[in-house]
Amino acid sequence: MPISFRSCPNASRNSGGIFDIDHRREQIATLEAQSAEAGFWDNNQAAQATLKEISGHKRWVSAFDHLQGELADLSELAELVEPDSEEATDLERSLETTVRELAQLEFTTQLSGPDDERPAILTIHPGAGGTESQDWADMLFRMYGRWAERRGFDVELLDLQPGDEAGLKSATLEIKGEYAFGYLKAESGVHRLVRISPFDSQARRHTSFVSVHVYPVVEGTAEIELNMDEVRVDTFRASGAGGQHVNKTSSAIRLTHEPTGIVVTCQSERSQHKNKEAAMAVLTSRLYQLKREEEAKKMEKFDEAKKKIEWGSQIRSYVFQPYTMVKDHRTSHETGNVQAVMDGDIDGFIEAYLSDPELRDQFV
Repeated sequence: MPISFRSCPNASRNSGGIFDIDHRREQIATLEAQSAEAGFWDNNQAAQATLKEISGHKRWVSAFDHLQGELADLSELAELVEPDSEEATDLERSLETTVRELAQLEFTTQLSGPDDERPAILTIHPGAGGTESQDWADMLFRMYGRWAERRGFDVELLDLQPGDEAGLKSATLEIKGEYAFGYLKAESGVHRLVRISPFDSQARRHTSFVSVHVYPVVEGTAEIELNMDEVRVDTFRASGAGGQHVNKTSSAIRLTHEPTGIVVTCQSERSQHKNKEAAMAVLTSRLYQLKREEEAKKMEKFDEAKKKIEWGSQIRSYVFQPYTMVKDHRTSHETGNVQAVMDGDIDGFIEAYLSDPELRDQFV
């Protein structure tokens, strides 16, 4: 099997420009010098921001150096193996993996928004349609869980309201991992399902809608000062069909931010204190996102983007019958492998969205 490294080392060097590695190295040196100066910790918030910036630059440099080293090593090994040998086949596979990782790192440069590196809070709400829509919400809940699993992200269930017969009435997840919000922001909007309903005795085709909203986790940010005098706190018993979601004490928490009308519930923990902490984190994130949206609206950028996530203006359709297709209406990216998508394979849709500068910049 022939092995060609003709373009790989050059690609690696050229990617240094894409990643701006030389500039990042300079920034690391400059910022580390600042961190060593007397009085650096006089402003704790500024100091933490500087250390975070250093860490971010170092992650990029480390990842790039690792992949560049891998390509160099593979290039040297290629000169030692016989063409069409078993070793050559293994080397070819290693090369493909490394090039794929380099391409993924290059794609990550698209995630340059101010909140893209943050964890994400994802909420799922079914539309009108009762059990059918609630079942669709549960299917999306599983899809995003599998997607996070594929990426090695951690998922924490903050709230889940089970459906009356099947599915769920609402769910709130926190997804933790590098650039979780940057990737998932492409998922905000209305998701439409067309299928033969398993709940219809006459086997008719049904259309269901579910809204998905994604917020960056901004717990502890100085940009949001939450006035607890404006927040109504209600406690109630957790609900559910059984198991861990049922609690005999009033440990579930509902927060209502009276100035905005935002309501957040959390009942995943047995401790009322922990549920309140989680609900506060979600409320803070939603208020932060609302603030960003208001700022963008002032710049006349938000109105157009908001149309894309209005109820009834779906971003993506999932068709199970009479044919199989999942299509994103913003990018026209589509696939006929519905099962793979529902099993968490949604990176193609995310990458198509984030690769379009006009679409990517619309999301605040």
